[in-house]
Amino acid sequence: MPRRFSHQGKSLLLGVLILIFWLAAPTFIKQFSRVTFYEFQAPAWTALNYLHDLQDYWNYRQRSKNELIEAGIDMARLQAAYSLRIQEADAIREELGRLERFFELPSLPDYHYEVARVVRRDLNNWWQTLTIRKGRIHGIETGQAVVYSRGVIGRVREVHTYTAVVELISSPRFRSAVHIEGDLRPVEYQGGVNPGLGTPSGMARTIPADVRIPEDGSLRLISSRLGGVFPDGFVVGHLDRIQVGEDGLFQEGRVRLDPGLNTVREVAVLIPASQRRSERVQE
Repeated sequence: MPRRFSHQGKSLLLGVLILIFWLAAPTFIKQFSRVTFYEFQAPAWTALNYLHDLQDYWNYRQRSKNELIEAGIDMARLQAAYSLRIQEADAIREELGRLERFFELPSLPDYHYEVARVVRRDLNNWWQTLTIRKGRIHGIETGQAVVYSRGVIGRVREVHTYTAVVELISSPRFRSAVHIEGDLRPVEYQGGVNPGLGTPSGMARTIPADVRIPEDGSLRLISSRLGGVFPDGFVVGHLDRIQVGEDGLFQEGRVRLDPGLNTVREVAVLIPASQRRSERVQE
């Protein structure tokens, strides 16, 4: 008499068959299945994020008038400070343009900031990513730089119709050229293996041998346009200690990143101005 399989045996056999089929399937089928599954999940993540925003809105509606008045005063002070910063930036931009014309230098690339909300985080040891609520229809493309109020966040790794995946600077796969503030010599930066809830960090290599850490402080790493993605001037992290590298020619050290990487809720994608102009011409 033939032996019948139990429900557990049938489930195990089905799982093995699916695994074998997946391993034997061509690459384009795997890629298509992954993208399709992601596009199916993305609206649910976006809707949940909109619900969180709505919840925050009603929480703010419960605030007292005194709290709203104090918040309004703080906002007015910040607005006045930012207005001064904008005027200073405009003056610096005009002076830079004058010098470029005088010396016949090529203009520095200009960017448009596309602000996006964070809808999902994946902060395990090996994959440090964020999913944002802007995608291909907003002009976002793979490889674009992503920043926030405290400095560099990462760069766009995947782009979908309404969402995009950002690889954080804390990810081991992230590499970029940076430099020490006040020193234009290039330094190699790479993300590290970071626990999901710990303080994020990375590694800086090829630090010149004559660089020294101040006794009462640290060195700040700044983004460099030599990497081809980020413009100059955005904060990457801080170097607290450095030591001689394995080659004996350069130094290396661990980079302390901003803890806000784990809690950031809003970022800005840097879209080149040339790309925006080409989109307008096509329209």
